[in-house]
Amino acid sequence: MRINGIYSVLLLLVLSGNSHCIFADTKRLCVFDLLGANGPIYAQMTDYKIAALSWGVDFQLKPYVNEKKAAADFKSGVCDAVSFTGTQSRQFNIFSGSLDAMGGIPSYQHLKTIINSIGSEQASSLMINDSYEVVGIIPMGAVYLFVNNRALVNDYHAEQNALGHIRVAVMDTDPAQLELVRLIGATTVRSSISEMYKKFNSGFVNVTYGPAVVYEAMELYKGMQNNGGVVRFPVAQLTLQIMIHKAKFPEGYGQKSRQYTLAEFDKAVQLAKSYEDRIAPEWWINISEAEQTHYHELYRKVRLSLRNKGIYDGRMLKLMSRVRCKKKPELLECTAEDRE
Repeated sequence: MRINGIYSVLLLLVLSGNSHCIFADTKRLCVFDLLGANGPIYAQMTDYKIAALSWGVDFQLKPYVNEKKAAADFKSGVCDAVSFTGTQSRQFNIFSGSLDAMGGIPSYQHLKTIINSIGSEQASSLMINDSYEVVGIIPMGAVYLFVNNRALVNDYHAEQNALGHIRVAVMDTDPAQLELVRLIGATTVRSSISEMYKKFNSGFVNVTYGPAVVYEAMELYKGMQNNGGVVRFPVAQLTLQIMIHKAKFPEGYGQKSRQYTLAEFDKAVQLAKSYEDRIAPEWWINISEAEQTHYHELYRKVRLSLRNKGIYDGRMLKLMSRVRCKKKPELLECTAEDRE
């Protein structure tokens, strides 16, 4: 009887130590990745699934190659949680969705400062909108312009509407890109996120954009041909945002999850940089300080326009502006009358 009693105590200890696995709620996490279950985002969410067990949730992962479909299934309740880009998340939380604002975050260090700020427990209310909660923000990489002709980079000197011959592939769900193309007077070619790269590779459009991971995944070297390249000036910082239906998850889940993704920030940046390093040096196009100043001002006009239209959140733009000006106070925007 004494031996049985010892075994009973040991069994109770084992069960209590693994209760997060035994009693974890099963939830569906829908994962957007252009490469489906074979892609880097899906791999990251596999690691996230393991971490979530300790917070009382056992995820079943479902891959999506169509981001709009993933968002629609999340909205309808087919997905208890979803991971997609900040651009797509904007419809559920305009504050966190404005992180991907054009030109708003010049570097990974700027991004880390901002995510550390909004990921704190004091800022948790900003991560909740109606029944939705943002429970993680992970960097996917700086967004760069891919062009099939290097001469296009200097064509900004042309007058308004003089660039109508340049065709730019733009995601049909991203008003920021539509606004930018409108401002420079180029021709917009609306596309889904996967179609835009096919159109670039076929020569149907002259310009597309994305993080370095798409260079190999979408074989963009085919579209760049002999005279193209990648402009070494980030258009934006693309983020992966994990979102849940808050009522379906245990109390406190969101903050635990956000702390986990904060701890994973450096690892995610290293991955993004590894994809950048895979692009051969001869493909990169450096631009002058004068050109950078021009693009900074152009992107600022886009942000202000979209803020006034209610597409970007003014609070996020102010936060990003403060971080930019703290790190580089000599920027023209830091003394401009129409500050963000």
